[in-house]
Amino acid sequence: MAGRQRQSRGRAAGRVVLPALLLCLWCRAAAERIRYAIPEELGRGSLVGPLARDLGLSPAELPARKLRVAAAAKRQLKYFTVSGESGNLYVSERLDREEMCGESASCSVSFEALVQNPLNVFHVEVAIQDVNDNSPTFSKAALHLEIGEWTLPGARFPLEMARDADVGSNSLLTYQLTGNPSFTLAAKESPGGKKQPELVLERALDREKQSSFELVLTAVDGGDPVRSGTVQVRVNVTDANDNAPVFGKSVYEARVRENVPAGWLVLRVRATDADAGSNGRVSYSFGNVPDGVRALFSVESDSGEVRTAGPLDFEEKSKYSFGLEARDGGGLVAHCDVQIDITDENDNAPDITLLSVSSPVPEDAPSGTVVALLNVNDPDSGENGQVWCELSGEAPLSIVASSGGSYKVVTASALDREQAAEHRVTVVARDRGSPALSSRAALVLEVSDVNDNAPVFEEAAYSAYVAENNAAGAPVLRVRARDADAGANGRVSYWLAGGSAGAAGAAAYVSVEARSGAVYAQRSFDYEQCREFAVTVRAQDGGAPARSSTATVRVFVLDRNDNAPRVLWPAAGAGAAGSAGAAGAAAGAAAAPFEVVPRSAAAGYLVAKVVAVDADAGRNAWLSYELVQAAEPALFRVGLHSGEVRTARAVSERDAAKQRLVAVVKDHGQPALSATATLHVVLAESLQEALPELSERAAGADSPAELQFYLVLALALLSALFLLSVALAVLARVRRAGPPAVLRCLGAQRFSVAGAAFPADFCEGTLPYSYNLCVAPGRAVAEGAWLPPPLPSLPAEELMGGEPCGKRSPSSSAGAGEPPADPDAPQVCEPALSRSFP
Repeated sequence: MAGRQRQSRGRAAGRVVLPALLLCLWCRAAAERIRYAIPEELGRGSLVGPLARDLGLSPAELPARKLRVAAAAKRQLKYFTVSGESGNLYVSERLDREEMCGESASCSVSFEALVQNPLNVFHVEVAIQDVNDNSPTFSKAALHLEIGEWTLPGARFPLEMARDADVGSNSLLTYQLTGNPSFTLAAKESPGGKKQPELVLERALDREKQSSFELVLTAVDGGDPVRSGTVQVRVNVTDANDNAPVFGKSVYEARVRENVPAGWLVLRVRATDADAGSNGRVSYSFGNVPDGVRALFSVESDSGEVRTAGPLDFEEKSKYSFGLEARDGGGLVAHCDVQIDITDENDNAPDITLLSVSSPVPEDAPSGTVVALLNVNDPDSGENGQVWCELSGEAPLSIVASSGGSYKVVTASALDREQAAEHRVTVVARDRGSPALSSRAALVLEVSDVNDNAPVFEEAAYSAYVAENNAAGAPVLRVRARDADAGANGRVSYWLAGGSAGAAGAAAYVSVEARSGAVYAQRSFDYEQCREFAVTVRAQDGGAPARSSTATVRVFVLDRNDNAPRVLWPAAGAGAAGSAGAAGAAAGAAAAPFEVVPRSAAAGYLVAKVVAVDADAGRNAWLSYELVQAAEPALFRVGLHSGEVRTARAVSERDAAKQRLVAVVKDHGQPALSATATLHVVLAESLQEALPELSERAAGADSPAELQFYLVLALALLSALFLLSVALAVLARVRRAGPPAVLRCLGAQRFSVAGAAFPADFCEGTLPYSYNLCVAPGRAVAEGAWLPPPLPSLPAEELMGGEPCGKRSPSSSAGAGEPPADPDAPQVCEPALSRSFP
């Protein structure tokens, strides 16, 4: 095959160089073009060339390299295929050069061959060589010539050229003519290089001797083998022409309606010729007429019939005049005139032209404003051209006739863009023809906005519910105001206009997004601090002047169970009970309060009341009490809702003198929160009887280090109390007026000792019991600082009897035979949270 020298050199080099250089050779080959040349009309499966071998690929590596035909035009790609086993390039479809490339001098198919591992692309070009597979052809089966017997020898008559689809030498044509002494064949070369055959008259013709000749023209191409084509040439010898044609009229007139279909017979002209044969055969044609006439009318050359060739339009031209000629076979001509009148029909609907449209129109335009001007024209004549107009459609518009076929469209009433942003009407124009024709034109009138509407909130007041402990920035709700206006007049923005009374600084709690109206929390809400607040949101449009409206947003903070119950009594770490001021025992008892229950207590005896409060609300603040730990579980019970600790049965001698009760206070939140209260109970008939038990409890409870500390502290306290007792005794003898104020509180009455100060908000929660605490104002008595003198035991009913805060009780005054209290040292009764007994 041609064009493979480079590939042959590449294969030779591949046999002598090292394998490491193969990749470099392939890269060089990739930049080259593999060329093949094949003749057209090869059968399917014909070999084009050894593509794999020319690319330097061995048969062993073909499976791994995967050689295939790659990118190419779809039409060209189907012509060739590559064998996966041998790597040869084959023809997969019949190749026809004339179909592929036409009359082009060169014809080739280009595509790409793709190999894998490593990837490489090779350009392949296959040249398609022409084969002389087409014979010369003529467009007609026979050529007819008319030659008069008076024609002089040497006259030339051009003949039709043959055509050959092949190219190159295969299309070079030569012509041959069958032998005849009266005619010869000559060839005239055209500017394009082709030869035009011409018939040459060699001698004069005599019609009486021979009236016709039959010749054969042969066209031969230059292919190998040669191909040829023939056509028959028929020559008729004509007689002399002695008479010219004569028309029956010099002017033919006709009337025809416009819009008649093409081919409509308008008139027929007729001319006669006294000659015989071809000299007496007359043919008709147009004379020197404009091209417009030829486009509208046609003349039958044999019959003389004039027919329409195109649509006639009265509005364009109502009358046509042109000339016709009659020619006989000898070339003699006669002429006549034709006049055709076009009659009008109602074939034109009124034509509506919008001259001007004022759109958009402001919605506050007054009634009678001109919004459109239009013109209506009907090119028909008479009643066919008389027009009247009307508006079709519901719109506040009307049409008014003006001069010269013009009309005005005006507003008939006030416009409102919010009800209709645009008005669509149809202008209907009808003529008075029969049948009447009409036309329609759509008129769209846009109404421009005027800021005549204020924003309107969807709700006059909004309510939002937000659980406390929300995250800062959390969405609360979205307010939305709608403005019926459009554009900037309907573009609503939002901001806070203020807060409500009772919600100080409410505007700082939330913010509003200007465009969307979304209200966001600015901080985390606390139900216990703020349960509700209100803000005013203002919505304002972007009109000029702007319009606005307001809406109230009330935010309710929902409670969450974020506060555990707080035990008020018995409070952990509170001061010791009243009798815990005893010398040694009081030091150990100071860590926790205790209650004394007589051994004679019956079932239902009120031991104490666990008092707790919960800062939450609702179910989150509903408290229930439960006894979870007790030395004698069957001895005590606690009220589920009251928190009262009572004896479940009568106290027996077998019961331990010291009882430790642990109660759980639980709320009803989700999840529930709880707190514990520890209550120490001493079973004794009197406080004196309970003191040894308290001392043992304190000693057993403390660690060795704490015990040593408390012993030293007790010795110091005893020494201080002894000195204080001596000083008080001396003072009592000196001042006969009465005992000191401190001793009045330590008299033979019930008393309570507590810390120097108490919270002021113990009114929270449910406290069904009142306790009295008597202390000298202005003094703070340290717990365990002194030991009161022994007092007589009192019944439990008397110990439980307390007085309301602010009232003096007879039992709180000095005992019998004692002087009255010192007026300079008034006693104050304050609510207390713990009780203890002497």
